[in-house]
Amino acid sequence: MPDVITIDGQYVARGEQKEIILNIARLPTHTMIDLPIYVYAAEKNGATLLVSAGLHGDEINGIEVIRRMIQDKTIIPTAGTVIAIPIVNIYAFIYNSRNFPDHKDMNRSFPGSDKGSLAKYLALLLETEILPHIDCGVDFHTGGASKMNYPHIRCEVGVHQNLEFAQAFSPPFIVTSKPPDHSFRKSATLRGKSLLTFEGGESLRLDEFSIQEGIRGILRLMKHLGMKSSGPHSNNTILLKNSWWNRAKYSGLFRVQVEPGQAIRKNQTLGFITDPFGDVEYKIKAGTSGHVIGINNMCVVNKGEALIHIGSNISSR
Repeated sequence: MPDVITIDGQYVARGEQKEIILNIARLPTHTMIDLPIYVYAAEKNGATLLVSAGLHGDEINGIEVIRRMIQDKTIIPTAGTVIAIPIVNIYAFIYNSRNFPDHKDMNRSFPGSDKGSLAKYLALLLETEILPHIDCGVDFHTGGASKMNYPHIRCEVGVHQNLEFAQAFSPPFIVTSKPPDHSFRKSATLRGKSLLTFEGGESLRLDEFSIQEGIRGILRLMKHLGMKSSGPHSNNTILLKNSWWNRAKYSGLFRVQVEPGQAIRKNQTLGFITDPFGDVEYKIKAGTSGHVIGINNMCVVNKGEALIHIGSNISSR
């Protein structure tokens, strides 16, 4: 880290801790919406780590991860700097929504623009005020639209130090995934930065297991980066090179027969789809062996809907 980090014209020197408030815009009521950014700079030089959450406002688990680490002070490094943004998308958080009031997805708005939507304006602030400072980062997400994700890291293996940092985080699974165009992760990649996406839990619900995995993972990563002298024991992480959603071939009532994180074998029955009247029942079978990394908790489904997210090292589905 340099001797001084500058964010929005405010300076944070070594040994300082500062809350920086970025003024974003006003609500229609003229109430100001601010973005709090917490910077923890140790006296000792070292890496700069970003931890962010709430890019989608209804994805709460990562917000709770960062909140707890701020509250119990485990986020404070003994070397280097942590930049913590508990809620990136304040607007969506207020409305329990994934996206901005104009339905723009902030995670498809990078690198941003000062002449575009509010989502693009906020993306530009992260692009210009935060990304230049970091060596690596973890951006916390959950499953959306009734989907439950088993804790895992998504990253593009073989790019920058992604795999090294993901293994240091040591989640139950690492899933190989290219960053979507115009995403926060893609913007970081283009800048030569490693930004890992942590997935865990379901939107608008706190999941204690995902929260604990997130906290332990950040502490392990901080130890790996030399920001702490110790960290929790590592998981037996499984690297999954491919992932896909098993989709409904029929509409009806969906009953799942497997658990998130469970290992599955080819041709195993994963669940059933039935009509509401007891006339027909269809089995959902695994096309290959692998692990369940996500489940749709919606019990009424239409043909084509994503039901069970499977990760595997076998390319065939």
